[in-house]
Amino acid sequence: MARMYPVKLNDRSGAVVNARRILPVLAGEYFAQVRGLLAGTTHPRDLHRIRLATKHFRYTLELFRPCYGSGLETRIATLRNVQRLLGDINDCVASWELLSKTLPKSPTRTKVKEYLKNQAEHDAEDFRKEWKEKFDAPGREGWWKVYLRNAGKSA
Repeated sequence: MARMYPVKLNDRSGAVVNARRILPVLAGEYFAQVRGLLAGTTHPRDLHRIRLATKHFRYTLELFRPCYGSGLETRIATLRNVQRLLGDINDCVASWELLSKTLPKSPTRTKVKEYLKNQAEHDAEDFRKEWKEKFDAPGREGWWKVYLRNAGKSA
């Protein structure tokens, strides 16, 4: 798994300088981490790690809001959408795990399991499509990095 915060904040530099240095690298790490996880997993349960990485990346960007203009809000909104898609998957997986501990084995439990499994797989396919066709479309990583390198210039 890619390490988060590959470079350290410089306490003597201001937020803008740190944003320019750190956030483009963090964006690259995020893209690489998600690509790696997607290449290595097919089960919806495993996508939770991507959800956590997305939350971490988004919350870090939100700390630097004052350094950027409205373009950062556009990028944060795309991360929120990724989180929403991944949250839908996680809800199905978590619901099944909870129900399997509380409901006795029965035809109803089997039907619920199948429904949640199918929904999680459908949602996972929606996420993969969104990721490939929009979020990680050709040039999108560069769109992030160029913008993040220009902290203070668009605020």
